[in-house]
Amino acid sequence: MLKVQEIRELIKLVDHSSLDEFVYEYEGAKIKMKKNAAVGTVTVKEQVTPAPVVVAEKTSAPVAAVEVKHEEPIAPQAQPAQTPAADTSNLHKINSPMVGTFYASPSPDADAYVKVGSKVSSDSVVCIVEAMKLFNEIEAEVNGEIVEILVKDGQLVEYGQPLFLVKPE
Repeated sequence: MLKVQEIRELIKLVDHSSLDEFVYEYEGAKIKMKKNAAVGTVTVKEQVTPAPVVVAEKTSAPVAAVEVKHEEPIAPQAQPAQTPAADTSNLHKINSPMVGTFYASPSPDADAYVKVGSKVSSDSVVCIVEAMKLFNEIEAEVNGEIVEILVKDGQLVEYGQPLFLVKPE
C-alpha cells in the first residue's frame, strides 16, 4: 500500500495534469482519484483492515475532499428532512463556521444544548462542531427562540451550512 506522502504526491500530480480520473490498483488496494472544475476526490479501497491514516497537513492543491472507503458496508447517514416551503425571511440562520461533525450536546449522555422552543441569547452555546479533534462551541449570535434544528446529531456539516433557524426577539 502507498504511504500517505506518496498519495499526497499523486494528488498533486493528478491535480496539475489534464487528467480527470486516475485509478491505481496493487495487491488488493485501489486508489481512485477524480477531479472536475470544482471538486476533486480520492477514494482508497482495501481488502484488509488498514492502520488509521491521519492527514493533518494543509496543501495548496485545490483537491476539495479526500475520502477513505473500506469494503465493509457502511450504513448511509440519514439526510435531514426537507423543510416545507415556509416563509423564513424573518428568521435568523445560525450557520456552521467550518466543516466538521455537528453535536447537539456536550457529551453523548448529556442533554442537548437547545431544543425547538428554547430561548437563546447572543452568547448562548447552541451546539458543538468538531473539526480535526477540536470541539468548537457555536453561539447563537442573536437573542430569540429556536424555531427549527436543521441537522441531526453526529451529522457532517459544511462551511456555511444552516444549523438552526431562530426567531429573533
